[in-house]
Amino acid sequence: MDWKTFQALLSGVNKYSTAFGRIWLSVVFVFRVMVYVVAAERVWSDDQKDFDCNTKQPGCANVCYDHYFPISHIRLWALQLIFVTCPSFMVMMHVAYRDERERKNTMHGNKDKLYENTGKRHGGLWWTYLLSLFVKTGIEISFLYILHKIYDSFYLPRLVKCEVSPCPNQVDCYIGHPTEKKVFTYFMVGASALCIVLNVCEIIYLVSKRIAHIAQNKRRKQNTMALNERYSKENSYSDCTLPMSQLEKQPLRFQSPGHLQAPLPTHMRASAPNLSSAA
Repeated sequence: MDWKTFQALLSGVNKYSTAFGRIWLSVVFVFRVMVYVVAAERVWSDDQKDFDCNTKQPGCANVCYDHYFPISHIRLWALQLIFVTCPSFMVMMHVAYRDERERKNTMHGNKDKLYENTGKRHGGLWWTYLLSLFVKTGIEISFLYILHKIYDSFYLPRLVKCEVSPCPNQVDCYIGHPTEKKVFTYFMVGASALCIVLNVCEIIYLVSKRIAHIAQNKRRKQNTMALNERYSKENSYSDCTLPMSQLEKQPLRFQSPGHLQAPLPTHMRASAPNLSSAA
């Protein structure tokens, strides 16, 4: 398997990931892929040849090896690395789909963009990213459970006793490099557990950030509605009342209750007597 090509493909997800996602990707490549390629693969390369049984019965050693090692550690880890990194390609495919829609929209002459940033985690891409995290976490837990179920709590004994046919009786079989294999097994299990913790932290981070964003928008909307309501009330009060400066400038007009009395003509108005001339 060409792990370099696999790494180059998966590294493209880095620019769409959060800080937890970048740490997860570093743990996968440094503590899992590199250890797998450099060390673990060589330790399990001659696993069946180092499985010795104290009998010369043809086929007994092969049957006992298949009974105690139905799936080799190294092949199970290879499957785990492939399956656990595949959900990350869902994000890349979604971003590629957005880019294609944006390209077709530009070709049709539309100046308005469909997305401000095709790689930004909002809308459908946010849900795709969150779904990929749940799938990765489920795959990690499933493989850990399979490894735990097959190899009895990840333990590798030095000696196993086999009574499977065609062995003539109970035979003793010895595993090659048991301590070294045990160390690598615990290391890979620990790295897988660390990836699960990082995935859970990233899920909590994304969900809490989304909830905080929704709460902030709701609070902002409520504040805007309160300001609009207050502004409308102030405008209604200003329409009903006038300032004192405007009231002083306007003359007072007295009208009858029924508006029946008409104003008198100018020549009929009575003038006040001149008392000074009479004196």
